[in-house]
Amino acid sequence: MTYWLNGCLRDSGEPAIPADDRGLLLGDGLYETLLVEDGQPVRIEAHLARLRRGAAVLGLPLPDLDFSAAMVTILAANGLTEGSLRLTVTRGSGPRGIAPPLDTRPTVMIAAAPATPPPPPARCIVATRTRRNEHSPLASIKSLNGLDSILARIEAGERGADDAILLNTAGRIAEATAANVFVALDGRLVTPPVADGALPGVRRAEILARGAGEASLTPDDLRRAEALFLTSSLAVRPVCRIDGRELAIDTGLRWQGLMEFRSDRA
Repeated sequence: MTYWLNGCLRDSGEPAIPADDRGLLLGDGLYETLLVEDGQPVRIEAHLARLRRGAAVLGLPLPDLDFSAAMVTILAANGLTEGSLRLTVTRGSGPRGIAPPLDTRPTVMIAAAPATPPPPPARCIVATRTRRNEHSPLASIKSLNGLDSILARIEAGERGADDAILLNTAGRIAEATAANVFVALDGRLVTPPVADGALPGVRRAEILARGAGEASLTPDDLRRAEALFLTSSLAVRPVCRIDGRELAIDTGLRWQGLMEFRSDRA
């Protein structure tokens, strides 16, 4: 595959990230994952708006770049019309240590991937080894630091599950390792608020705009839920099991036509 790096097209096997890049060394950066349909990135303006918000949180100056044109270029270079794009922005190279360089020159990388079959319904657990810090400014941005999610996903695999749902420091539901969580509960479809550590997902915002609600949730709510869904920019994935409790997928699919969001561009 060919990828885009700071204005140049490169082969995926060609080493190009410098050894002193702060994204590589410190996770100092942001990313966005975009769905591609019919040769176009879906919901691109919403993704770029979130990127700008994250950059403001990190004090990371974004380059004056036509991100949309760069994405179309990399899709054409790979001959892709269906799939996904990963946009990564780091603070670029810097000296040893934590302090950011005074002269920041961000690294921008865009990689494309072909479409994959929809994943099967997910078997989930509630993670016990790590929690989402809802008080951290990183909880609301797509930072490159994903170790909490990685540890939770490892725990899920060890417990025979596909994904894990993370609690926050107060014991409330935050999100899954790479997705927002929607719960069908007491006749309503609800998702944890951003204040509880949920990422402000692009697809999440659309589902809220169509009538779903926000509510603080606990593990007890998961145990009595009628249906659960994991939502990301790429898919809506029903949950078939949570901590060993089976959920009826055919029942879950009735909820507000939620599965229609899988390819809905609205």
